[in-house]
Amino acid sequence: MFKFGFGQDVGIDLGTATVIVYVKGKGIVLREPSVVAVDNITGEVLAVGQEARRMLGRTPGNIVATRPLRDGVISDYTVTEKMLKHFINKVCGKFIFAPRIMICIPSQVTEVEKKAVIDAATQAGARKVYLIEEPIAAAIGAGIDISKPCGNMVVDIGGGTTDIAVISLGGSVVNTSLKVAGDKFDEYIVKYIKKKHNIMIGERTAEDLKVNIGCVYPKIQDTEMDIRGRDLVTGLPKTLTVHSSEMLEALIEPAMMIVDAVHSVLERTPPELSADISDKGIYMTGGGCLVDGLDKLLQEKTGINVMIAQDTVSCVALGTGKALDNLDVLEGKSRN
Repeated sequence: MFKFGFGQDVGIDLGTATVIVYVKGKGIVLREPSVVAVDNITGEVLAVGQEARRMLGRTPGNIVATRPLRDGVISDYTVTEKMLKHFINKVCGKFIFAPRIMICIPSQVTEVEKKAVIDAATQAGARKVYLIEEPIAAAIGAGIDISKPCGNMVVDIGGGTTDIAVISLGGSVVNTSLKVAGDKFDEYIVKYIKKKHNIMIGERTAEDLKVNIGCVYPKIQDTEMDIRGRDLVTGLPKTLTVHSSEMLEALIEPAMMIVDAVHSVLERTPPELSADISDKGIYMTGGGCLVDGLDKLLQEKTGINVMIAQDTVSCVALGTGKALDNLDVLEGKSRN
């Protein structure tokens, strides 16, 4: 069924872990894991999103469930294009006019990586593609007025990358992007359980541990959770009880990498903007900042007040959506 009218304006937070789609006038219309299941022999896409995520680590030889984005950038171009096409069709239906799409990218991607995102979106059916840096989108989504000449610091911890930026007058003054975020936390949990208990667990189990009992700051009360994995000595399945104090041991190293990166950005920040940041505090966005105690740790190490944005997971997508309202201004500028 064709819908008449001009193509919609769509904002996409193309995350390593989750894809969130915002449609102008409707708000967030789709939130799915960025996982695709592909048949190795025919190259056919069998499942995308939630359905494909359930297949991770559980597929037969001819089917591969993969995440086509790694560390915030496209690692498998063909699969990313198919995934985007699937989501765009799901959201827009069949339009006579293709949609204009704005996509978020980490703050320090190369020109080649930018081109890959633009090409993938164009091939997936976009009329025109715009890019916006994640920290700027996150700041807009968190309700910060970035157009004023005063400094705001945003720490956006996603699945693949952590983007840290000091924003003033609508642009980032100092920024950095590091490949330590939610996925890296999961990796450290897998390594820790393997080293300490001689048990191999999968990505999904590690993520469950992180979400339920993970912490990077000592908890008042120690919590626990039962998990199942493969005993590396006997090769048989085994159940294990893990405590939050162990999660603290496992996660403190990657958490400190993020704290150090924030520290280095603060060191490079002009003094006037530093004064603004110490007044206003640091804003944290992205799903990765929900690890228990990360805000307390950052506050303790920097001595600056740390606030977690309201809808952390959707912040970047909401900011992209608000930036869509200025698309016509952008178009006018490019014509001039």
